[in-house]
Amino acid sequence: MSNVTVRIPTPLRSFVGGADEVAVSADTVAGVLVVLGERHRGLIERVCDANGKPRPFVNLYLGPKNIKALSGLDTALTDGDVLSIVPAVAGG
Repeated sequence: MSNVTVRIPTPLRSFVGGADEVAVSADTVAGVLVVLGERHRGLIERVCDANGKPRPFVNLYLGPKNIKALSGLDTALTDGDVLSIVPAVAGG
């Protein structure tokens, strides 16, 4: 298992006790999402659809790279990686 930091955006911080980051141990991005869902009730439903796929308005970045450009949810993690949850923001 790799120790990973997950950056939590402001709209989702209420699900993690107000924290801007949480530590997770997992081997893949999918594993991180499973752990987040187990630990933080209500969070994963905001990030993923019923099939466990990221919602269309949510991007996941491993460092500076969108996981869509890597191996998606199967992207492997290493110790010290930073995974950011980035929801799309509407503006006007």
